[in-house]
Amino acid sequence: MKLLNRALLLGCLMISSGAMALTLDEARQQGRVGETLNGYIAPRQTDAETQALVKQINEGRSRQYQLLAEQNNMTAAEVARIAGQKLVTRAKPGEYVRGINGQWLKKQP
Repeated sequence: MKLLNRALLLGCLMISSGAMALTLDEARQQGRVGETLNGYIAPRQTDAETQALVKQINEGRSRQYQLLAEQNNMTAAEVARIAGQKLVTRAKPGEYVRGINGQWLKKQP
């Protein structure tokens, strides 16, 4: 399980650092996207640039979750849920996360 945790974090970070006009870190800092407990980012703004970023990041995460699931005899949904919990917990102050009630929360310091 420790190997799965490291692989999840590394995979999500690698997916996050693609060369785009808008990076995931920038979108997080600007409040344009937020992490969710299901392991995927969700848009908080509906402009085309944000939507394209969300689509690219989530497609990459989905592929990574599937690979990790196959390697660990789990479902991709289980891997995504574990990743989502970790990503929400590790969100930085000022970034948005969606709580279990579906509401956006801004992480506090």
